[in-house]
Amino acid sequence: MELQCCQSSLFTRLGCIFSAFLLAMMFSHAVAYDPLDPTGNITIKWDVISWTPDGYVAVVTMNNFQMYRHIMNPGWTLGWTWAKKEVIWSMVGAQTTEQGDCSKFKGNIPHCCKKAPIVVDLLPGVPYNQQIANCCKGGVVAAWGQDPSAAVAAFQVSVGLAGTSNKTVKLPTNFTLLGPGPGYTCGPAKVVPSTTFLTPDHRRKTQALMTWNVTCTYSQFLASKNPSCCVSFSSFYNSTITPCPKCSCGCRTKNCIKSNLKLLSVPGVNTPRKDAAPLLQCTSHMCPIRVHWHVKLNYKDYWRAKIAITNFNYRLNYTQWTLVVQHPNLNNVTQVFSFDYKPLVPYQSINDTSMFYGMKYYNDLLMEAGPSGNVQSELLLQKNPDTFTLKKGWAFPRKVYFNGDECRLPSPDTYPHLPSTATISSPAIAAALSAVSLIIMLVCKLI
Repeated sequence: MELQCCQSSLFTRLGCIFSAFLLAMMFSHAVAYDPLDPTGNITIKWDVISWTPDGYVAVVTMNNFQMYRHIMNPGWTLGWTWAKKEVIWSMVGAQTTEQGDCSKFKGNIPHCCKKAPIVVDLLPGVPYNQQIANCCKGGVVAAWGQDPSAAVAAFQVSVGLAGTSNKTVKLPTNFTLLGPGPGYTCGPAKVVPSTTFLTPDHRRKTQALMTWNVTCTYSQFLASKNPSCCVSFSSFYNSTITPCPKCSCGCRTKNCIKSNLKLLSVPGVNTPRKDAAPLLQCTSHMCPIRVHWHVKLNYKDYWRAKIAITNFNYRLNYTQWTLVVQHPNLNNVTQVFSFDYKPLVPYQSINDTSMFYGMKYYNDLLMEAGPSGNVQSELLLQKNPDTFTLKKGWAFPRKVYFNGDECRLPSPDTYPHLPSTATISSPAIAAALSAVSLIIMLVCKLI
């Protein structure tokens, strides 16, 4: 009897430990820690700039501090829940998607009376009296590492039926952010030291009457159960190509079309849907994006790799795309062709990660699937004799991210491998052998 009790107690403890482990794993996804961008987040700042008879006017600023994850079209959607019975009298630079029930108001009708308003950015080209600085970009916000000046969005809101002092204002709760899809988790609003502003002549400082911040972090696990991209490999020393793993992004067999199908010539096939549902080209991996890494050449002091990004989604153009690659030799990048390049050093002692993105007005737009749906570049890297090797897959990336989401890599045992019976000849040796062969042929003809 005592043995049974001990066994029962032991199993109970093991069950508790296992449950705690699962909860820890779930929590780790919730906090959305990214080892390549450990401090990346979107911070939403509310600055109360004036009091009104029944509330306040605030400027809401959204700063994207993520190094390589941006908010693309159709843009951000921000929501919250009012703490009391607040209404929005007016907005500049943004609008709510619904007005709600404002029937109790006579005369002036509020812009929104909903308890939980949903706010979206205005489109470019709206009248100037509806704009403020950093607004009206259709909700598109660049990544901090790509373009800090465009990594901000803002709007102004006039709130009524609210507090009229620092002590009576109640902070909104339950903040949500779509960018444009799910993936972001927002913490509670916290009062912080008031923001200071410089006047246009930079001779006087003014201060917000009250400021609070909301921090939102991204989790790929919350955004989608499947990856959104995959990676394939090839090399000059092996004729085989390592493709993306089968069903890398899930197998959507019903939502794909063959590249030569007549349906592609029907008008409107490339028009995005409101639910952002993709229309993918039928492939074995079924990913919207494939990144291909090719080890192209091996010189005496340098080696060369080629990167090609292909879009298999017929309904989506990728604007301001970003590509992040982790590889030990990226600390010796000599030249990058056709892409802009920036090293990422999240940890000062390690420099093995780089961000690539398109050159403005040249290839910063990755077109939808089809003949133009790809961008490519080449890298020239200097060798470190102590570490460089072509053996055991060393020349291929450790991690690849596209638009901030980690791509699925092939299994290491499928990487292109060196021939087992011969050493690799450099291009210079191959050229020399060709020249010798040509000379021998010419001599033979003369004889």
